[in-house]
Amino acid sequence: MVDWSLARQISRFAAGSEDAPSLGVDLQALAHAAEGQVAGYTGLELSAPAPPVEELDRAAWAEVNLGTLAGFLDPVGERLGVRMDFAGPLSGALRAAGSATLAAEAGLVVGYMSQRVLGQFELSLIQQDAPPRLLFVTPNLDRTLREHAEIDRESFIGWVVLHEMTHVLQFGGVPWLRAHMGGLLEEYLKTVEVKIERGQAGGLPSMPDPSRIVEAFREGGLVALVHSREQRSIMNRMQAAMAVIEGYSEHVMDVVGEQVLPQYGGLRDTMTRRRASRSAPEKILMRLLGFDMKMRQYEQGKAFCDAVVERHGLARLNRVWDGPECLPRISELDAPDAWAARVAPQQAAA
Repeated sequence: MVDWSLARQISRFAAGSEDAPSLGVDLQALAHAAEGQVAGYTGLELSAPAPPVEELDRAAWAEVNLGTLAGFLDPVGERLGVRMDFAGPLSGALRAAGSATLAAEAGLVVGYMSQRVLGQFELSLIQQDAPPRLLFVTPNLDRTLREHAEIDRESFIGWVVLHEMTHVLQFGGVPWLRAHMGGLLEEYLKTVEVKIERGQAGGLPSMPDPSRIVEAFREGGLVALVHSREQRSIMNRMQAAMAVIEGYSEHVMDVVGEQVLPQYGGLRDTMTRRRASRSAPEKILMRLLGFDMKMRQYEQGKAFCDAVVERHGLARLNRVWDGPECLPRISELDAPDAWAARVAPQQAAA
């Protein structure tokens, strides 16, 4: 249903043509060191070797993520195509228009994202047998360092690597996590109804809003598709899980970063100021694309993890990895003490 060839062309245009520069650091060595540092703090251990580091330009990153996006959109597009088959003589035109529109939406969104992402542990939740990848977008890392000359190059890159390696150990050291998150996503996508409705005057059928379907790719953007109680329940579980996954990684990169990076001081403050200092048009664009919700997810999850560790210790926070039932509920993200009490080990009866 989606013209992925067109989507790739649009994403390359939106990503720009800047080549991947040399960062002057050995990213693979930093990743290897970070694996031991994160494992030493968290106690998480990989069941298989970590994926090798890949240094990409923006267009290459967009290509990878369009492949992941296809796993989300193709099942929805197939249902849309079936509905169009009943649109009579206009079905061919509707199918072509829908394919091009979805391709344009997907290409633009991924192309824009490619200009913001620094690093990514790429893991398909739909195709469970697809190997994970560890990606770093070197033009974006280089640009950030040039814009903030006051921060140490190796410390900043090492800080980003710590974040991504925490994700590697989360999904590579918690056997149930990938299947659980993939199951939630598949369960959610099955509830997304694709409709072609008659125009108000009984004329041509109206297409579903393609932007609402494309938002299924973005963490947080899924909220736009939530209509039923069932969808909201699944969404709340996904949002709570993603918040703690991201928040845990943010917590680790700060705690471990302060211990091992040569010039850690100021990294968090610099990045917080960078996020807050964006221009008004850029903030509006980010809100339309769902990135403001992504930032809130980082902040809420980190606040939850920081609070649990401060009041109850890391061992209590690590209960999140004991099983899906130990993940926080959406209401518990703002009540870390309530979650900590719920998962506290019960003392054996005398």
